[in-house]
Amino acid sequence: MKIAVLPGDGIGPEVTRAAVEVARAVSEKFSIPLEFKYGDIGGAAIDKSGVPLPAETITLCTNSDAVLLGAVGGPKWDGVDPEIRPETGLLQLRKVLSTFANIRPAKIYEALSADSPLKAEIVANGIDIHIVRELTGGIYFGDKGEKTRSGLKMAFDEKAYSEPEVERVAVLAFEAARARRGKLTSVDKANVLRSSRLWRGVVDRMSADYPDVEVNHMYVDNAAMQLIIDPSQFDVILTGNMFGDILSDEAGAITGSIGLLPSASVGANRVGLYEPVHGSAPEIAGEGKANPVAAILSAAMLFRYTGQYTEVADTIEKAVESVLEKGIRTADIAKDKSKAVTTEEVTKAIISKICE
Repeated sequence: MKIAVLPGDGIGPEVTRAAVEVARAVSEKFSIPLEFKYGDIGGAAIDKSGVPLPAETITLCTNSDAVLLGAVGGPKWDGVDPEIRPETGLLQLRKVLSTFANIRPAKIYEALSADSPLKAEIVANGIDIHIVRELTGGIYFGDKGEKTRSGLKMAFDEKAYSEPEVERVAVLAFEAARARRGKLTSVDKANVLRSSRLWRGVVDRMSADYPDVEVNHMYVDNAAMQLIIDPSQFDVILTGNMFGDILSDEAGAITGSIGLLPSASVGANRVGLYEPVHGSAPEIAGEGKANPVAAILSAAMLFRYTGQYTEVADTIEKAVESVLEKGIRTADIAKDKSKAVTTEEVTKAIISKICE
């Protein structure tokens, strides 16, 4: 496999280095040829070339089988033109790769169950959720602008969805539910938004093709509440771009640390985009404090979805769980901060388990 590595900003280079090291370890164990090539994105790209997604990075990614991304952004670039902020590079890349769906698992590991902010009796029911978020439509990509009305300045952002946009992401969600526990919760705001009413109608129509999947609908405000009250009720959550952005971060918080959460962005083209959910955390960049688990699990998703190497993905995920069970923790999840280990130490422990 040809893998484009985009370290990005802040702790991005540290966690992507860890993911690449783990990928190399499993490639040797399972005799899978891998080729890594590096490119710039986000603030690092702005510093070098003045834009957050240079043409050479686009070429690199489109000529690869998958993209492994670290993180983008940071206060350093807060003052740049909004049109070329670091985050716009990521949005552009998603568009270029036609990755219209983002898959974000949120799972509580038994070894970390006490770290969840939820009550123990709620966590005891188990939390294992797949959020399937539409990624290239909705309010982030709709028409936007500013105008003056009655002498007052105002701004607008359009939230629009077409039936085909909903259909293609719903297929992925239905298939995921079919392969898991057979339950799909579609989250919208159909009591207020026309776009949500169209969304709900498409999901209802498609449900006839998946009689083995239980489908229910939930307003986004209720879904946010239910994730706190009883997250065990959820299996696969299907939702739009902005709602998914918010709910997936909430789901991450209840698992104990956003540093544990991977993601896969997939779509019409063969090139998938894999990245941890967390941000660039510039305040700890270069200090060896970053949790590499989310990036390493993103690499596992790369092997699972792009490479179709299920055994390899399982091996990485089991190694991560084993290391967590041994109490090896970075500072974000260590109860005793004095016993927290470095990014490199966690990575070595995971590789050691893989190579047993």
